[in-house]
Amino acid sequence: MSDQLFQAWVYLAATPLVGLTATLLAYQIGYAVFLRANRNPLANPVLIAIALLAVLLWISDTSYQRYFEGAQFVHFLLGPATVALAVPLYRNFQTIRRTAFAIGAAIVVGSLVAIVTGIGTAWLLGASRQTLLSLAPKSATTPVAMGISEQIGGLPSLTAALVILTGIIGATFATLLLNAAGIKDWRARGLSVGIAAHGIGTARAFQVNEVAGAFAGVGMGLSALATALLVPAIVKLLL
Repeated sequence: MSDQLFQAWVYLAATPLVGLTATLLAYQIGYAVFLRANRNPLANPVLIAIALLAVLLWISDTSYQRYFEGAQFVHFLLGPATVALAVPLYRNFQTIRRTAFAIGAAIVVGSLVAIVTGIGTAWLLGASRQTLLSLAPKSATTPVAMGISEQIGGLPSLTAALVILTGIIGATFATLLLNAAGIKDWRARGLSVGIAAHGIGTARAFQVNEVAGAFAGVGMGLSALATALLVPAIVKLLL
C-alpha cells in the first residue's frame, strides 16, 4: 500500500496544481489549529503551514522548483491582496489623516531601528558582509526587500527567507509584547506591527481588529518606502 501511495504521489507531483493544493490545505490546517487554540498568536497559521509543507517536500523528495510551479499562483495573488488593503484604509482615512505627523515619525524611527538593530546584531554574531547586506531590508515587504538586497549587493533569496522569518516572529510575538508594554491603542498596535512584520504581521493585525489592520497596512507600505531610501545610505555609512 505504501508503495502504491508513493507511486500515486510521484504521478500527481508532476502536475502544477499539486503545489497549489498542498499550499492551500497546509494553510487551512494551520488556520484550524489557530482557531482551536483560541487564536493564540503562538499557533501562527503561516508558521504551521510552512512546517507542514517543508515536511511534505522532504518526505516526498520534491524540489522547491517543482513545488513552486503550482504555488506561484498564490504568489501572484500577493499583488491583488496588497491593493485590497486600500478598502480598510479608505474606511479609516479620517483617523489616519488626523495622525499623519505621528505616523510619519513612527515610520522613520521604526524603519531605522529595524535596519540598525538587524545589522548590528548580525555583526556582533560574526555574520559576513554579504549576509549583513541581505539582512538590512528584512522588515520591508518581500518584493521591495529583494529589490533592495540585489541593489546593494546582498543575496535576494536569503533576504526573502529572512523577511518571511521576520514576519512570522513579529506576527507570533507582537501581541504578547504589546500587551506587556501596556499599549492598548489599536492605531499604535497596528502601525508597529506593520512596520516590524510587514505583510504577515498585517494579516495578523486584521485578524485582531480592523483599525489595527488598516494602520498595519499603512505601516507596511510606508516602511517599505522608508527602507528603500534609508538602507543604501546606512549601508554606505556603516558597511
